[in-house]
Amino acid sequence: MNALPGTTGRRRIYLMRHGHVDYLHPRVAETGDTKSVPLTRLGREQATASGQALAHVRFDIAISSGYPRTRETLDLVLARNEHEVPPHEHEPDLVELHGGRMQALRSRRELAAAMTFQFDAAAQPGARMFEGGELFADALARAERAILRLLARPDWHTAVVTAHEGINRVVLGWMTGNGLAAVQTFEQDLACIDILDFDLVPRADGEGVEIARRIIKAVNLTPYNYTKHGMNLTALEFIFERYEERPDEETGG
Repeated sequence: MNALPGTTGRRRIYLMRHGHVDYLHPRVAETGDTKSVPLTRLGREQATASGQALAHVRFDIAISSGYPRTRETLDLVLARNEHEVPPHEHEPDLVELHGGRMQALRSRRELAAAMTFQFDAAAQPGARMFEGGELFADALARAERAILRLLARPDWHTAVVTAHEGINRVVLGWMTGNGLAAVQTFEQDLACIDILDFDLVPRADGEGVEIARRIIKAVNLTPYNYTKHGMNLTALEFIFERYEERPDEETGG
């Protein structure tokens, strides 16, 4: 089994969130499709900064959730890499939590607050991402499946994965062993980087490997602003602030 240099069975995942998008852009309002929203110019700048910070890291595997915003983020990260990069793969089990119906809200700020409350209540029995939305427990189950499938693959020790705020928070909660009770604690700023290590050992039955230890090396690193100076809003608050596109963004993405 391949392992990080100097270790006997450790693998690393660089888990990222996509860069900035405008979910309330007129094009989204027209189609109602938030899945296909592209990065804004700011989002592309953020993803490029994270890619530059990771430029020296040799990736064996590169995965996005498959949504345009995560695909574009990963492509920008790989474009800055100094090594030969692996093919871009998709992992549908790491798409964002599927939202349900929301009551009428009067402002973007109210929308951000309503979404924050959903994460705060994630550990409650039957908690969903809004009425009729996905159960947080189901999101946790599919996120765990995705990570375990990745860890079961042979011949790699370093992977980069671009996904979403909600599903990343679920993964981080799972990493702590506290599951959904820890989801509300983790912030995921735009184009952030989490560093997750896994110590793997052979299974007793000889069939593959299993996790002996989960290690969180870093959470929510933002290379475009490492110290978070001036980043006083949560990611949800920031992303739902009014965003004015620059003229060259009309065809961006």
